[in-house]
Amino acid sequence: MLKNLHSKKKIQLIFGLLMGIIFGFLLQKGGVGKYDIILGQLLLTDFTVIKIMLSAVVTGMLGVYILKEFGLVQLHPKPGSIGMTVVGGLIFGMGFAVLGYCPGTISAAIGQGNLDALFGGFIGILVGSGIFAHLYPHLQSVLKKGWFGEITIPEYFKVNPWLVVLPLCLIIILFFYWIESIGL
Repeated sequence: MLKNLHSKKKIQLIFGLLMGIIFGFLLQKGGVGKYDIILGQLLLTDFTVIKIMLSAVVTGMLGVYILKEFGLVQLHPKPGSIGMTVVGGLIFGMGFAVLGYCPGTISAAIGQGNLDALFGGFIGILVGSGIFAHLYPHLQSVLKKGWFGEITIPEYFKVNPWLVVLPLCLIIILFFYWIESIGL
């Protein structure tokens, strides 16, 4: 059923848009579109953002691998490298440091009417994307450093995916328990 979706690009776009709207709505309802919440996360005094994001990681990871186990989906990982990770992290970090939003929380903040997210965030994403697109040809040597290709973590370690997924989910759940027990 879901394998057929891979060949239908228009349906994929509509499905992606709907999932994005739902994700943005849930982010906004979770409060992560509020600057004070994000600032609290950066100051390690409010862990709302990390709780929501790690909940999404656990849900998504379990969901994808359960669907894969039943043969309903195939993974199509994007190629990666250490260079891509470092450059992407620096760009993400600079945007986060300047405005206090990440791309997901910008959409939630725009949805609740925050003009700083609209003008600073959305326009910043467009300008930053344009600058990156312009510099992309010149960054190829850096982006290819530490190339590991189209591979998942379980494939990299040549292990059954559940040997990565289940322990990681357990670690995240224990982390939730720990931060709740210390009152964060």
